[in-house]
Amino acid sequence: MNLTPFITCAVTGGGDFASKSPHVPVTPQEIADSALEAHEAGAAIVHLHVRDPHTRRGSRDTGLYRELVTIIRERNQDVIINLTGGMGGEILFGPSETPLPGDPDMDFVGPAERMKHILELKPELASLDAGSVNFDEALYATTPSWLRAMCAGYLASNVLPEIEVFELGHIELAKQLMKEDLIRQPPIFQLCLGIKYGAPATPEAMTAMRNALPQNAIWAGFGLGAKQMPMAVQAVLLGGNVRVGLEDNLYLERGVLATNAQLVARARQILESMGAQILSARGTREKLGLATAG
Repeated sequence: MNLTPFITCAVTGGGDFASKSPHVPVTPQEIADSALEAHEAGAAIVHLHVRDPHTRRGSRDTGLYRELVTIIRERNQDVIINLTGGMGGEILFGPSETPLPGDPDMDFVGPAERMKHILELKPELASLDAGSVNFDEALYATTPSWLRAMCAGYLASNVLPEIEVFELGHIELAKQLMKEDLIRQPPIFQLCLGIKYGAPATPEAMTAMRNALPQNAIWAGFGLGAKQMPMAVQAVLLGGNVRVGLEDNLYLERGVLATNAQLVARARQILESMGAQILSARGTREKLGLATAG
């Protein structure tokens, strides 16, 4: 058991969640407010996407990211910022007879565009989706060469990759990138469980993925929906850290829509009742080898 876990809050995501809950933040100001409320509740790290304020859908607009990061840093120098590097990987195929060029609404770009905001803003962390995976009928697609390009960009900008893995093969690809000295040691992994057609949100799947990680890895894990809190507990029992937030789950309990701060507070309450002491942002910075933001 990890007696000193840190908590990451995944604040808004890029999926169609804003139409399902009034608590999902949309504008940079709303996302910043929700992120800082989650930090006050106990989240050391905030994992951030932005949304187009007009369409309310996920966006890669660097200007929105710049506005968001500026608002957070003007109010707080302590919280650790983790910007997504995963937008721009979605392929929506057309009918089986003519699958390409695909759905015109899909957002699919190369590695330079996926990390443009990261290289400009240089957050402490940025996510790196370490392989392709089916999200129901959508395909999140990347290649080893594209991941090498993103790793090189992160290294040059002194940004730590949070390696998001959705199945065991992604861990093997990440290990190859480590052999090529493209990922700073120790590596930081996020075990993503419960995504449709990815690894299931079960103790067995989390254990198998934990066992496949490099021995020096710092890792966290999460489950979607109703599995969010059970997988938070499982991650800590297996020696890892925790991610919760509205990107992964909209409910505090059955029929009760949550805020990010409420999800963080609930996870903290459960883990502290188990004897864990939640790491502050400062303690998490020390664990990850990060300097203070100021």
